[in-house]
Amino acid sequence: MSDTVDEPGLLEALRACGLLAAGEAATLQPLTGGVSSDVFRVDTGDGRTLVVKRSIPRLRVKEEWLAPVERVAGEVRWLKLARSIDPRLAPEVLAELPEAHVFAMEFLDPASHPVWKDEMAAGRVDPAFGAAVGRDLALIHGRTAGRPDIAAAFDTYDFFFALRVSPFLLFTAERHPDLAPRLKALAEDLGRRRIALMHGDVSPKNILVGPRGPVFLDAETTAYGDPAFDLAFCLTHLLLKTVWLRPHREAVMDSFDALRGAYAAGLTWEPPAALSARAAPLVSALLLARVDGKSPAPYITDPIDKDFIRRSAEALLGAAEFDLDRLSARWRREALT
Repeated sequence: MSDTVDEPGLLEALRACGLLAAGEAATLQPLTGGVSSDVFRVDTGDGRTLVVKRSIPRLRVKEEWLAPVERVAGEVRWLKLARSIDPRLAPEVLAELPEAHVFAMEFLDPASHPVWKDEMAAGRVDPAFGAAVGRDLALIHGRTAGRPDIAAAFDTYDFFFALRVSPFLLFTAERHPDLAPRLKALAEDLGRRRIALMHGDVSPKNILVGPRGPVFLDAETTAYGDPAFDLAFCLTHLLLKTVWLRPHREAVMDSFDALRGAYAAGLTWEPPAALSARAAPLVSALLLARVDGKSPAPYITDPIDKDFIRRSAEALLGAAEFDLDRLSARWRREALT
């Protein structure tokens, strides 16, 4: 258990939320995998199991990366909104204590809700599930697009900037001066667009394979902005996994294409070609950021793999205008052969 863990404080927060009675026993088990929050499984004295999450001000990465702890309130709002669209899309929020930057949500058993990343790592790569992710992501974006009320409720772009734009695009621009104009232009374009509600961290490690479809977690980077970022962020992770999971790279790449295809089929608020043209350079920039940014992908460790990703991303960013179709074709030629 890390030094940042404050079990008495978390238990007191649960009592303040009404989830634990005064003096009621509970055990806390740290859940791993994230860098931005303390997350625990809580087993109460009366046999209930839940998850408690508390945001932290300094993220657990090598470089200094600070972010406002108040972002947890946005995550709670995102989870509730997603469930209002369809209850299967997110866990139920059980209670929140904003002043402590803590909230509790239902526990979903890994036996019935495994993590998508873990399933792929175990060789269980199902392109149909990738399509389901694309379908549901488009559903959330479509239901929130052009909604001034939701834009006002999620006016949290400053948090998104601190957690995504600065560490991924601008920090990487500092390390690649030759690409800095391109990366900064992408950052500026993101800052101008207010189209739909972004989750901000659509990654296989934040998606559970539920019996009724994808369940989305960890929306603390949510903001009203450009939905192309969510699509690009998830597609970037799938391209990285074609490198990491070489024996399954064809199936992972099929998942990439299934996801983007299902997303395009559900896109109602703008022409699919327009969003694809914005998403493709974002994928390229995020690929570079996952080797040279403030939050490198922890599973890409081989220097040869890092160099391949770096060179591919640099070439894509230096290319003329392109879209996800061309990006997919190029990646299949270069990474899968």
